[in-house]
Amino acid sequence: MFKRLKEALVSSYVGTVALGWIFSQAILHFVYVFSAPITSWIARDEYRGIIAQSTVKGFMFRDGLPELVRSIALLIIGYLFLRWLYFGPVEQKSDMDDATKASQSATGAQLA
Repeated sequence: MFKRLKEALVSSYVGTVALGWIFSQAILHFVYVFSAPITSWIARDEYRGIIAQSTVKGFMFRDGLPELVRSIALLIIGYLFLRWLYFGPVEQKSDMDDATKASQSATGAQLA
């Protein structure tokens, strides 16, 4: 079932579009890491006069942490999706087999 789904996603370019969307969202959320503290600082500054309690006046970089987690999660999902769609399993070949074949072909060529 997954093989047919994989073939359909690769042949119709839907997988490529989905990968592009996932990676663009990851980049967008990474940018939000830097803009979220500024946004929350502006919002706190606007409402400081209304709220009787004093609020923190500086930047709070922890406001960007949820966006950082989203960005990392999207990058991991995108990487796994990319690996599943476009990269097959790596074949394990021993270097000894290749070296043995090369030496046998060289020996056979010298004998002829």
